[in-house]
Amino acid sequence: MERQVYMASDIQRALGLGKTKTYDFLNQVYKQQGGNPPFRVIKVGSSVRVHKQSFDNWLNTAAN
Repeated sequence: MERQVYMASDIQRALGLGKTKTYDFLNQVYKQQGGNPPFRVIKVGSSVRVHKQSFDNWLNTAAN
């Protein structure tokens, strides 16, 4: 079964950010969950996961 989420390290590599900037960015997006976030961020305890399809859609749209 293919993973449906990215880990923070996957996002870090995709965006070319450092670890601290990646977590800052993901926490910022997570706080927007009640409004209109660019993609879905899921937190389980201190672990952060990103919904793969929503992130890919956002990245493809942002790149165009």
